[in-house]
Amino acid sequence: MSHPQTLFSQTSFHGPSLLQSRRTTIARSTVKAQLQKLKDTGRYQCFSLKHQPIYDDRSRWPCPAPTYWDSDVAKWIEGACYLLAEEYDAEIDAAVRELADMIKGAQQEDGYLNTWFTITGIENRWTNIRDQHELYNAGHLIEAALAHSNYYKNNLLIETLEKYVKHISTVIGPGAGQKHAYPGHPETELALLRLYTATGNKDAYELAKFFVEERGNPKGQEGLPYYDWERQQRGDSPYKRPDSYQMHDSNWYNQAHAPILEQKSVEGHAVRAMYLLTGVADLLCLDELGVKPYKHKSAYFEALSRLWNNMVDKKMYLTGGIGSMWQWEGFGIDYFLPQGSDEGGCYNETCASIGVIMLAERLLHLDLNSKYADIMELCLYNAVMTGLSLEGTAFTYVNQLASSEADRNQREDWFDTSCCPPNVMRLFGCLGGYLWDYGGSGKDVYVNVHLYTTAKVTFQVEDQQIVLEQKSNWPWEGNILFQLQAPSSTNVTVKLRIPSWARRRFTLTPSHKAAKIEKGYLVLTPAYTSANRAFSIQIDGFKPRFISPHPYTNQNTLTLARGPLIYCVEDVDNAWEQDHFRNVGIKSDSEVTESDEEIDQIGERYIALRSVGWIRKIDDRAESEGESGVEPGSSLPQTVLVEQKDLTFIPYYLRANRGGKGHMRVGLLRL
Repeated sequence: MSHPQTLFSQTSFHGPSLLQSRRTTIARSTVKAQLQKLKDTGRYQCFSLKHQPIYDDRSRWPCPAPTYWDSDVAKWIEGACYLLAEEYDAEIDAAVRELADMIKGAQQEDGYLNTWFTITGIENRWTNIRDQHELYNAGHLIEAALAHSNYYKNNLLIETLEKYVKHISTVIGPGAGQKHAYPGHPETELALLRLYTATGNKDAYELAKFFVEERGNPKGQEGLPYYDWERQQRGDSPYKRPDSYQMHDSNWYNQAHAPILEQKSVEGHAVRAMYLLTGVADLLCLDELGVKPYKHKSAYFEALSRLWNNMVDKKMYLTGGIGSMWQWEGFGIDYFLPQGSDEGGCYNETCASIGVIMLAERLLHLDLNSKYADIMELCLYNAVMTGLSLEGTAFTYVNQLASSEADRNQREDWFDTSCCPPNVMRLFGCLGGYLWDYGGSGKDVYVNVHLYTTAKVTFQVEDQQIVLEQKSNWPWEGNILFQLQAPSSTNVTVKLRIPSWARRRFTLTPSHKAAKIEKGYLVLTPAYTSANRAFSIQIDGFKPRFISPHPYTNQNTLTLARGPLIYCVEDVDNAWEQDHFRNVGIKSDSEVTESDEEIDQIGERYIALRSVGWIRKIDDRAESEGESGVEPGSSLPQTVLVEQKDLTFIPYYLRANRGGKGHMRVGLLRL
């Protein structure tokens, strides 16, 4: 069974592209900058089990910062191993080897492996599974172990983590003497299923399946939902709860308010929701791909489809960002999508959109529908790529669509909770695995192309080598050249995604009248690919276009897009702006022009868009009449357009890279 984290090495980015440029920056700058931060903050040494002063700081309840340090280190190891596979670096190699030895040495005799509880009081382990990230950390350690094994060709960390999985499966499970628990922060599910795929570890599969099926059970432990039972065992009041819980029984925060099959809408913490659903999808993929049958596949796929549709249709920003609520870093009610914190929300954590990409990739194995790949691409080029600076050393955790005085458009070199920086690194490290999926049997071979760039995949089907190469200037131009190499005896079917924003407008060369579009993929039959080893497709949709949120959002705005890229305005290009573009509007019939631009100090080339907008002036009667507090609103027209302004737009992913005052906005007032 294929996972992008395993198959990425079969793809090479062999020519210039925007994606390769980011990957090079990450491999040469980001990985080392993050390594230094791990050392500076004490994370690097956590598996040495040496006490550090920060362990005595309990001001953050219930999760002091070191609670999830294990996962920060694990994600860095995972990403570093992916990057080492392409470009060796002695410093990174030495760090990975040292960390792996420390992780192995930190394991307890019974298999337990968690630095926070081992250092601060192992007697408290497994007492707050809801909040304290033991299982979440375990999941990321498993993924690190898999990456380590793939690169170093040994089982040093695999053996360590399999021992930990054995320990967990004795503590947690359906048995009378076990805890009927499930991760407070999902991630373990998908990691366990990847471990099962790689090793056949039955404990890993059964534990993942239990986590999926038990979540939200209203009578899970002694007639109570597990988290309520666990709280009672600790002697905690139901009103003693973390800030992220709106009410004392807000189990929707971690998707435990109902069994997954009964959940009607996607709720709670956005990253947790995406990691959970990715695990569910992977469980179904094992059945779909003939690895492990699962009798509830149809019911869970229906639930996945329902939750995906709710998310994309009613809870996703135009950039692919998810999570409008700051309090719980997650989903609000349907259509509540304010652009910035001064409007009441917009969190859009980088990790959440990475989770969307992971989920979309798994769903493509269950249902080859371009809607999943379209969202995967939207997130990649906008909500995720914006999380990394051009130099690769500064990051965003929150990705608002509009700045404000309280939350300016800027980056940080690290965070107290630093899940996002290494997550971007590991995604781009294995990015080749997301471009396409492929396989076959006998003489029949298939390649489904999800993302366009310049890259080449080489794989075997039985004793036959297949090579498919694509070359393009995506995302700036829509022309993609393909070259197929395959034995003449093979029957190769290639399916090419036609993005929804192209509106089915494309030109295939040489033409193929018999070609059909199936769920958004143009199907090139073996008859076509055998006669045309070289072919190209020109996809339309690269002229600037205006898009807008759903009317029910009450966001009466227009946003510029071009191809898969979403655009924004910054004060760097529009130096006259003084109020975060709150009073700037644009008309849908305005002319939009393009220009090729370059950021001089970096050499980053991009296409800028230019148009005209207008400044509105709000006739504040309180100011004109000298009295306030008279009545809300007004029955008279209050807004007038007073000045026309030239506007310059840049791709959203480029924001906060060129200085400025921190003013930025994606959606401008619709005039």
